[in-house]
Amino acid sequence: MTAQAASVHPTTRKPIVPSRVLLYAVLVLLTLAFVLPVYVALNTSLKSFEEVSQSGAFAPVQAPTLAAYLEAFGALKGGLLNSLLLALPATVLSALLGSMNGYVLSKWKFKGADTLFTLLLFGMFIPYQAILIPLFQFLQSIGLAGSLWALILVHIVYGIPITTLIFRNYYAGVPDALIEAAKIDGAGLLGIYRWVLFPLSLPGFVVVCIWQFTSIWNEFLFAVTLTSPATQPVTVALQGLGQGLISHYEVQMAGAVLAALPTLVVYILLGRYFVQGLLAGSVKG
Repeated sequence: MTAQAASVHPTTRKPIVPSRVLLYAVLVLLTLAFVLPVYVALNTSLKSFEEVSQSGAFAPVQAPTLAAYLEAFGALKGGLLNSLLLALPATVLSALLGSMNGYVLSKWKFKGADTLFTLLLFGMFIPYQAILIPLFQFLQSIGLAGSLWALILVHIVYGIPITTLIFRNYYAGVPDALIEAAKIDGAGLLGIYRWVLFPLSLPGFVVVCIWQFTSIWNEFLFAVTLTSPATQPVTVALQGLGQGLISHYEVQMAGAVLAALPTLVVYILLGRYFVQGLLAGSVKG
């Protein structure tokens, strides 16, 4: 019966479509283009100075060592601490402010709300270079120039437009019936936010926090111009590893890996909520 069934219903192989082959070839090339720099960084960081000098960048490591990581961490530990002290409060405060703004602009309609929202979004398109000099003069006038508080303030203000946009779209998907029910129960403006919207905001906060933390951690222009040597974050300290008569590529690569680890950890811990939060805020707004 099995042989007869096989003869009656012969297996047919799908024809090879040239466009699909080309698509997969392009995807493989793009994957290699992304993976190769990561491989070079990890591979080089595990080599000694002598092995780096004698082998190419793509040659596999022969005698793995963590000496480059120890040296890089010793040079970057101050910058890593400054980056944490900068990114954590700036991320949390900008997310909270953006959440409150998004709540008011989406659920408490008032005259000029759409115009205010449009003007607020202009902050997303202002280049850093355009306001760098007046920003430095302002921070100097209030006594914050060269301090970590200056960077925290700048990233909070610069983060408000994008966080407001994300939360406004996110809260637009919350049924108005919940807001009306809370009003009937006697909740006011802050009460509705505290007891109704805030508990529903976890996916939105995950998206905003990942976006803000990554942007703040990797930012360089404000970091190099608005801080002093004692308050420079890791992005500025990282360039110091490349100075000197002899380039220690293994230390530079180890430093790059160490600088990238915190954002990688954030994505690993919160990544499963990221797409959920993006989709929740893409329905309407």
